[in-house]
Amino acid sequence: MLMRTDPFRELDRLTQQFLGANGTASRQVMMPMDAYRSGNEYVVAFDLPGVSPDSIEIDVERNVLTVKAERTLEPGGDAEVQVAERPRGVFSRQLFLGDTLKTDDISADYDAGVLTLRIPIAEQAKPRKIAVTGGETAKQINP
Repeated sequence: MLMRTDPFRELDRLTQQFLGANGTASRQVMMPMDAYRSGNEYVVAFDLPGVSPDSIEIDVERNVLTVKAERTLEPGGDAEVQVAERPRGVFSRQLFLGDTLKTDDISADYDAGVLTLRIPIAEQAKPRKIAVTGGETAKQINP
């Protein structure tokens, strides 16, 4: 089970719009994500276009998964930037993971600007059938 929490995201966006905050490297930017259950695992996909795989950090501490990445503008040489509209800086996202997930077995893959995490469901959380005994079956077991 995944729990998402970020109560101030919209407030931060509106404040940055109102105050005219520009895309500096010190500002943290949200990364969009999708999360779904597929069989015996949760799949979480983060959009991180233009981010170097070397700048991605994934940490899990006490069931809190933190993903950080950084995208910089490096035109190189003596280039003079005319327009810089794409978000850059530090991207960060936290997810609270339920106790029913195996945080030791999380796998990560980065392809075409999408970071995909696969989080397996713990064995004790998987659905299972329980046999029902009673009546004649109970008498046969206990004569």
